[in-house]
Amino acid sequence: MADKEFANQDHQEAERTKGSHGPRKKGRQRGSKKGDGPNISKSFKQLFTYSRAYVPAIIIALVLSMTGSIFNIIGPDMLGDITDTITEGMMTKIDMDSVVHVATILVILYALMFVFQYIQGFIMATATQRISKSLRKDLSRKMNRLPLKYFDSTSTGDVLSRVTNDVDMVGQTLNQSLSGLTSAITLFLGSLVMMFWTNWIMAIAAVLSTFIGFALMSLLISKSQVFFGRQQKQLGKLNGYIEETYSGHNVVKAYNGEKLAKATFQEINTGLYDSAWKSQFLSGLMMPFMMFVGNLGYVVVCIVGAALAVNGHISFGVIVSFMLYIRLFTQPLTQIAQGATQLQSTAAASGRVFEFLNEKELADESEKKDKLETVTGDVEFRNVRFGYDENKPVIKNFSVNVKAGQKVAIVGPTGAGKTTLVNLLMRFYEVNDGEILIDGMPISKLTREDLHDLFCMVLQDTWLFEGTIRENIVYSSKGVSEEELESVSKAVGLHHFIKTLPNGYDTILDDKASLSAGQKQLITIARAMVKTAPLLILDEATSSVDTRTEMLIQQAMDKLTVGKTSFVIAHRLSTIKNADMILVMKDGDIIETGTHEELLNQNGFYAELYNSQFEEAS
Repeated sequence: MADKEFANQDHQEAERTKGSHGPRKKGRQRGSKKGDGPNISKSFKQLFTYSRAYVPAIIIALVLSMTGSIFNIIGPDMLGDITDTITEGMMTKIDMDSVVHVATILVILYALMFVFQYIQGFIMATATQRISKSLRKDLSRKMNRLPLKYFDSTSTGDVLSRVTNDVDMVGQTLNQSLSGLTSAITLFLGSLVMMFWTNWIMAIAAVLSTFIGFALMSLLISKSQVFFGRQQKQLGKLNGYIEETYSGHNVVKAYNGEKLAKATFQEINTGLYDSAWKSQFLSGLMMPFMMFVGNLGYVVVCIVGAALAVNGHISFGVIVSFMLYIRLFTQPLTQIAQGATQLQSTAAASGRVFEFLNEKELADESEKKDKLETVTGDVEFRNVRFGYDENKPVIKNFSVNVKAGQKVAIVGPTGAGKTTLVNLLMRFYEVNDGEILIDGMPISKLTREDLHDLFCMVLQDTWLFEGTIRENIVYSSKGVSEEELESVSKAVGLHHFIKTLPNGYDTILDDKASLSAGQKQLITIARAMVKTAPLLILDEATSSVDTRTEMLIQQAMDKLTVGKTSFVIAHRLSTIKNADMILVMKDGDIIETGTHEELLNQNGFYAELYNSQFEEAS
């Protein structure tokens, strides 16, 4: 999370410099550029490959579903036998032993069908939910392996939609559609075979009456497919806009942007409504139409069956069997239509999930074995060049040598490349040319994890998670004692405030916690202090606190940064007077270097910046 915040600051800074790189396209949706319809075959091929560990269990479930459907198909033929036995017996005497025998077999078959369907339902629910769980876990891991430039061009809400809505859609529809389709296809084919086996004339009549259903169902599926893909994309776009708007609702209200926000929301919401309405309407037509086709089949069977029975070609039991077979024949058409609709939703959702999982990751660093066991803190930038677009450099031939324990301030106008410089030091981005070294070792030879362990940082924008104050301060640091926690809190002037809270350090920070911006910043500063890292990064860390608190923090920083190499990005130049070295940046280059007094005496760009702030303050 901290990585992303730092990158967002950097990106915002670079945006203000039009010559650095293109503007950030907030909320841009990544996906198919050729159309909104999901590539069903590709999506399911990826899903099948991903779920191969569960394929044996799913196959067993589908076999059980097919077996249960076969038992259901046998039933109408046996009911026809019972009907014929009763019809023949009405003229003489009904053979009750034969009726009971057939009925007993029929009850056993239906009971087995229930058991098999129950077992397959349990297996499918278990397998699909485990697949969903695995997808969410892999998506979470993927987030940590993606380069930050991906998040620069993709809205947070769209990413969240893939992890929640799309994964849930895959799990739910996969569970419902696979077993339903298997059962429906088995019933359809099985009833078709049994109808032709029983009487081919009535079978042809029944098939012809339902043939139109196939053609229209295929047409409806092809028309609705594109809308299901569009619906999932619009849902991700809507989530992204809502997350963006409500996270910045104070700014929206302050600038009277409610009307514009509502208008934009209405536009996106209308797009979602349009695609959802069309997809649901077209898929909803399948059920009533197939009911009509089924009822038409009953009429045809009755007419043809009556004609055949009058001429003595079939018995009354055959007509009863066919009435049931027509239901078993037309009902699967509805289920197949619904299953196909659900599979389209699954294809659209899984396509978005695997699109995210297939995004280009950061380079694998498992082979890197180099480590800095003992770090003194010497840092060197050697002819570093970097640009978000390589043809538009932000940092140009940057070189500086920082000695261990020095406090280095980086100042300059907006867009000069200050935050970009620190992003490169943390390897949030890779340099285009040149090297950055710590204690003589290029940081490119270290894994990002090992490199980040060398730093503690405080960003301009605070980040707190829902948990206790203690957990927020100790975050990711191990072996922090109560004394160390209190000592750090006292150093930043936070201890007294925490003790006034009902639960002290165990107070939960959530939406109900009324902390000021300054208090939140103090917690993030305390978090950086408890981490015993040799390098410290402060990106305008005192911008959210008042002047008195700022002075206390500066005093605490002076004590706690002893022995640490510190990089301070500062806009208020009064806060970095005591820096050992001040780097003055402009247009991606260092134009002045020295202490505060030395730079003032040079009467150059730094002096101009400092005096302008002094004049503004006065």
